[in-house]
Amino acid sequence: MSKSGENIQMDIYESGDEGAKLLPVSFEEWEERARKVLAAGPFGYVYGAAGAGDTHQANLDAFKKYQIRPRVCCDVSNRNLQVHLFGQSVPVPFLLAPIGVNSIFHSDAELAPAKVAADLGIPYILSNVSTLSLEKVAEVMGDALRWFQLYPPKDHELTKSLIQRAEAATVDFTLLGWREKDLRNAYLPFLSGEGMGNYFSDPVFRQKLDEPPEKNVKKASLKALEEGNNTCFTWKEVAFIREQTRLPLLIKGITHPEDAKLAVNHGVDGIIVSNHGGRQLDGAIATLDALPSVYEAVGREVPVLMDSGIRRGADIIKAIALGATAVLIGRPYIYGLAVAGESGVRQVIQNLIAETELQLAISGKSSIQKVDRSLVMKVRD
Repeated sequence: MSKSGENIQMDIYESGDEGAKLLPVSFEEWEERARKVLAAGPFGYVYGAAGAGDTHQANLDAFKKYQIRPRVCCDVSNRNLQVHLFGQSVPVPFLLAPIGVNSIFHSDAELAPAKVAADLGIPYILSNVSTLSLEKVAEVMGDALRWFQLYPPKDHELTKSLIQRAEAATVDFTLLGWREKDLRNAYLPFLSGEGMGNYFSDPVFRQKLDEPPEKNVKKASLKALEEGNNTCFTWKEVAFIREQTRLPLLIKGITHPEDAKLAVNHGVDGIIVSNHGGRQLDGAIATLDALPSVYEAVGREVPVLMDSGIRRGADIIKAIALGATAVLIGRPYIYGLAVAGESGVRQVIQNLIAETELQLAISGKSSIQKVDRSLVMKVRD
């Protein structure tokens, strides 16, 4: 971070008449601009949620249940947003969440958010269903910190191959949710080969095909989807994955404290409290509502991260106060990608850094690591 929150803020104020030409500031404006530039299918894919969208809305509403209770007369002249994850220092308390098929939003696909993340020192989590292979993304990131999200395939040899190619792994849902917007648009980009970069470049996967993806994209895509729809994935499979790597292993999609305990018992190094942005199970618990009980169950043993519903700096502060070590940002940076490519992602992230830093200071805290439950109070159930 080369600029403080005040400097970023003043750059906007001092732009004068040029201010109207700047990229959006608020999440809502980014979303609306993305709606205008994207076709119905791609926009519905990122905007949409499972079923009636109740889980998605619950994620947003949960943050309104808590309000920040700031302290005054505190020295906040020097602010520190740094957190520590698995022996690494991260300059801000958030990561870029794994979102697949970035090519449907912008031609730079995953390269744009990867470059921004590398420049700013923010961990980038590459989706298993990225358009570009993990090797291509790693190339543009250099030595920057990066994670990999694994949808565990049915085939153990393919799982081993993907793990061997990855820096780290997370576990996500193994079935597509009932997404009404995607169904209305009859839009599933994977069928045309979008988001298949890691499968189509994998030697084990290619050996399973009768003909290479270059000759029959749809058949290869269907085979990849079949591998990804792993309904027999159990804790036994988690143990198998744990045996394949000595790198940090996190499990994503936890909202029940008993599952969090089981995950730790099976050797995971971290928990990501997530309902996948409301995209999988309609009517599920909001992640912020689930966070405190998961933290109480395992938070003193492994780091607990959280995603789903993070839109502003205040949301990040509230999540940290309720037990999260860090959070994951999803839709905001994808809207930035859709609107303005790499510069859009950079603007979204820099604004979020500035806002979080200012929120921290105005709350009376100089360090994000000093934020605890005393900083927020629940005002309604």
